[in-house]
Amino acid sequence: MKKSTLLSATESGVCSLLEPVGAVPQGIVSRAVLTTPALRITLFHFATGQELSEHTSKARALVQILTGRCDFSVNGTVHALKPGDLLHLPPGAPHSLTAPEPFSMLLTQATEPAA
Repeated sequence: MKKSTLLSATESGVCSLLEPVGAVPQGIVSRAVLTTPALRITLFHFATGQELSEHTSKARALVQILTGRCDFSVNGTVHALKPGDLLHLPPGAPHSLTAPEPFSMLLTQATEPAA
């Protein structure tokens, strides 16, 4: 049986974020790393030319670039992100991205506690 996430929410563990996925010739490949009621971590691999149209999220998000480069727009400001960069997205911030080359990113989404 294939695990639904790379890490268990109830046990300690290790996974490689830089393990080669193989070339992503087109599209976007994603894999859940860890999922809990308040936290979701997802690994993404984008092929050259891929885009995500502008959208928002109710969750607070951190985007960490692992490999390659991308252009990430937040509230109309474009950030040219490279490996090692970390981008913070507050809840509700309109954002989009384009991939001028293949790149990988780690997306961490934290759900704010109900007031």
